[in-house]
Amino acid sequence: MTKVHPNLNPEIPSDSEEFNCGKGSGEAEVLTVWRKSLLFNGHGFTVFDPKGNLLFRVDNYASESKGEIVLMDAAGKPLLTIRRKKLSLSEHWAVYMGECRTGQPLFSVKRNIRPLQKKNLLDITTAGPASLSHLYVEGSYSRRCCSVIDDSRREVATVKCKELPAGSGVAFGRDVFRLVVEPGFDPARAMAIVILLDQIFKR
Repeated sequence: MTKVHPNLNPEIPSDSEEFNCGKGSGEAEVLTVWRKSLLFNGHGFTVFDPKGNLLFRVDNYASESKGEIVLMDAAGKPLLTIRRKKLSLSEHWAVYMGECRTGQPLFSVKRNIRPLQKKNLLDITTAGPASLSHLYVEGSYSRRCCSVIDDSRREVATVKCKELPAGSGVAFGRDVFRLVVEPGFDPARAMAIVILLDQIFKR
């Protein structure tokens, strides 16, 4: 099995060396997402920063019946709590700070069901600056090729397949991919959106 963690396999360059998604300045943060929990060796997410250090983790992914997922930092501190809203006509989720489960969410996410806007996968309403009051996800998560876009059509985060140089002899499946986060957008929020894409479209 191919090792995902760049620091544990010297033959796999870190994303900071092999890939620059910034506009000529390397400002974008390129994370490696592994769709697996290292703690339980099963369902979950493990996310590495460009240097190969553990950044985020999700270990309670198997508890899908509870409709709640917690995104943690490397030490296990809850960063965001993702909860599915009950009694909604379409899939509707809310994301809260830390372990908070009530009150005003940081942002809410709905699956797009409008037939005239099929390219939109998710509609996101945030509580942030006016320029980010609404976000949209376009593309194909199953192909690991989709983008989070703001009202001005600017990409703030992108999911991409993880590719390595030709001849490296290393191949990754769809359980390992990149999350490219542009400057000014919170990587934790970007990862929460990825988790929701996986929840809604994994089947």
